[in-house]
Amino acid sequence: MGFWKNLFSKKKIKQEENTEENWDQVVYNHRDVNFRDQEQRTSYITTCLEQMAEASGELDILASEYSMVTSYLTDMEEIEALPGSSTERIRQLASGLDAMNSEMKKFQGRKNRLTDKEYYSLRKQEAEVEEGIRKIREEEHRAVLIKKDLRRLDGERHAYTFRRQELENAENNLRGMAVIFLAAFGALVILLLILQMALQMDVFVGYFLAIAAVAIAMTVISVKYMDAERDRVKVGESMNRIISLQNTVKIRYVNNRKLLQYLYLKYDVESGENLQKRWAVYQREKEERRQYTETEAKADCYRKELISSLAGCRVRDPERWADQPRALLDKREMVEIRHGLILRRQSLREQMEYNRNLAETAKNEITEVAREYPEYASEILQMADDFEDAKVKASE
Repeated sequence: MGFWKNLFSKKKIKQEENTEENWDQVVYNHRDVNFRDQEQRTSYITTCLEQMAEASGELDILASEYSMVTSYLTDMEEIEALPGSSTERIRQLASGLDAMNSEMKKFQGRKNRLTDKEYYSLRKQEAEVEEGIRKIREEEHRAVLIKKDLRRLDGERHAYTFRRQELENAENNLRGMAVIFLAAFGALVILLLILQMALQMDVFVGYFLAIAAVAIAMTVISVKYMDAERDRVKVGESMNRIISLQNTVKIRYVNNRKLLQYLYLKYDVESGENLQKRWAVYQREKEERRQYTETEAKADCYRKELISSLAGCRVRDPERWADQPRALLDKREMVEIRHGLILRRQSLREQMEYNRNLAETAKNEITEVAREYPEYASEILQMADDFEDAKVKASE
């Protein structure tokens, strides 16, 4: 069973391969068409007419292309048959044009060029760019100094803040110590009173020592407290001065930043260095573009003279040769062009022959149908005339 299945499948593959090989052949078979049926008859004849029209249209396009290729080859023969004086003049003009084209290609192929937008933007601002570079550089340098001042002031402010906290803590500790000493003094006085009243002891010396100790301690605490308070006031004044300076520098920072943003926007750059590099490229490219314009003008003169000279030598399409002057200088390139044109003309001939055969086959098919079914011959002829009229109207 598998053998027969494989056998049939191989036959099927072979048939498909044969079908692909014959894709370029159009086959007509009207045997299976019921020409008694109006719809089938009209559809079949219309299909044949459309294929004729398509083949004719392709022939027109191919004929035009064939004529152009033939004209190209004829021009080559005319150029090769020119006398020595004319050939020398044409070679001189072609050499000049080719040199100018090479110069322009070098410019177009250069890297690190400005875009047209960047170039013409700098061109409009040419008179003020150098001043803009100087101003941006100054403002960028100023920005560095301002940020340095802000960092220094910020550091000083943090140091004064820390110092004030230390002094406030010292004052709190001194107040605590004063309370402790006073409490201890009170307790000692009460103890001395108890000893005096209850035990009839002489505590005069104790009172004296307690008062003296408290006096000395409170004096020391008061002095230290006043020193701390005085230092705290000075620190507060210094902080206010630092904050005032910071505010002044911050205003400068904001104004400096806004000005830099404006200058960057004005010159469409990200930094002064970027603008300076772009300006250097612009100055170099300005000279190159001037040279390019001169070269382009020379190339145009060479081109016009070359076209005029070729036209005077009965060359039908001199502009085509002005677009490839190197072919007029290098015989090898001319040989390659001729070889390519011959191959193209041969291909066009094959296509034209194919479409002629196709149109002829479709015409013969319609004739064969009309001959086999003479009762519909007038109708088929009318369909052909109507189709031709419609095609003429469409082309108009």
